[in-house]
Amino acid sequence: MKVLWAPWRMEYINSDDKKGECIFCPGDDRSQDERRLILFIGKSSIVIMNKFPYINGHLLVAPIRHISTLDGLLTEEKLHLIELVEKSIGILKETMNPTGFNVGLNMGRVAGAGVEDHIHFHVVPRWEGDTNFMSIFGDVRVIPEHIQGTYQKLLPFFKKIRE
Repeated sequence: MKVLWAPWRMEYINSDDKKGECIFCPGDDRSQDERRLILFIGKSSIVIMNKFPYINGHLLVAPIRHISTLDGLLTEEKLHLIELVEKSIGILKETMNPTGFNVGLNMGRVAGAGVEDHIHFHVVPRWEGDTNFMSIFGDVRVIPEHIQGTYQKLLPFFKKIRE
């Protein structure tokens, strides 16, 4: 019998990381960025890694301002948000060589938004054959790289982004 180990997941399953704060609101304490998986904070948008990824490199891009709809964003905020989605895709291409992407906006609880009052994009890199029997039969995702390893791989590229 083969064993699939993902011990880092227990930390997230058992953690009480909610504390009433929004995951997309960066706050002022930059010392917590690595723990919170924050890769980049720009003038009006933020990039963080998804703590419960579909696959390695699954990023979340959101406006910093707490807002629940696209039409509530200022034109400048919309532009910055989409530019940051584009830069995130470029960084993932350079560092992880995916063959495609799923990019989607979560807006509202029924749309799957775990944080329904703060819109956010999911940027999910995809590779040929990255789906397999584990998801279908075992209701399990296989994520081959530790989330902190992916964070350390991506962080230097996000640090290069200057506004």
